Amino acid sequence: MDKPTYTIPQRVSHRKGFALILTLSVLAVIIALTGVLIGYLDNVRRDATYTKALIQGDLYYSDLKQMLDKKFKKNRKGLYTQLYQTAIPLASEDGRFSVMVHCRPLANGVNINWMGLGNDQQMQEQYTSAQKVFESIVQSYGLEDATRLQDMILEEIGKPDETSVQREQSRLRQKNGIISFRQFEAILQRYQFEADDPKVSRVPWKKFFVFNEIKKDKKGKVVTGDRIDGDYISPELISLLFDIDLATVKEEWIESEMKLKTFVQNMGEGDKYSPKLFTKEFLPMSWCEIVYGYGGERFMFRFVDIQGEVKNFEFYGKQ
Repeated sequence: MDKPTYTIPQRVSHRKGFALILTLSVLAVIIALTGVLIGYLDNVRRDATYTKALIQGDLYYSDLKQMLDKKFKKNRKGLYTQLYQTAIPLASEDGRFSVMVHCRPLANGVNINWMGLGNDQQMQEQYTSAQKVFESIVQSYGLEDATRLQDMILEEIGKPDETSVQREQSRLRQKNGIISFRQFEAILQRYQFEADDPKVSRVPWKKFFVFNEIKKDKKGKVVTGDRIDGDYISPELISLLFDIDLATVKEEWIESEMKLKTFVQNMGEGDKYSPKLFTKEFLPMSWCEIVYGYGGERFMFRFVDIQGEVKNFEFYGKQ
């Protein structure tokens, strides 16, 4: 009787197939890990470039601050008159840096914080102008719930008629009023969500309002934040404050090249010009954007220059 035979080659073939599948699985894992590592290294490289660009921006800021404090300490008006009109390159004498600078006035509109001055007898013209601008915007753009929006703005500003406990809580929450458009934009976003009012996002708020802290001296007199740099305001704000046809203002008004007082007098509305609202001379309150190159890419930072004090460095990253 013949002994049965075994097909050993078939078993060997199965083992080879299993080994082949195992190898492909390992390769797939390796390829996946490689992709993850490459992505991680790319992120690390980008983070390193970002960090180095931030450090470089901080160095540029320090150099610019030093240059403004030394070279332009007494001639801010001459410098900013040029920077308001167009972006220009600036370079240090020793060649340490070269950047593109663009600046704009910080006080070329109605201060949003004036809306909280209803009980301040010394600031009634400021309060009235702020209310006029706000109410005109509400009417022109058909905002759904003006009362709610105004309440949200006043809550962020901190009402002057609050109790001492409420004022203390307000200071802990937000001590300087509304001091940036980002802060104001957050209010608008909350209002839009609560009131379901998309029209609020269509208002060109920056053409009407500015967002500056109101500072007082020890005697309670306002020293900053109570005036408008009228020679740089928008046609839209001129039209609203002085009741002049907007098309006419856009055709006739040339920002920084004309005096607001003379302009409104020529338009027959000189009696509406108030020296309590507008400065006679250049107001040294500016913000600047600085664009510079690093590692083949462009980056930007911002700072403010208020009453000769350069401060508030903000890095905006790659442009």
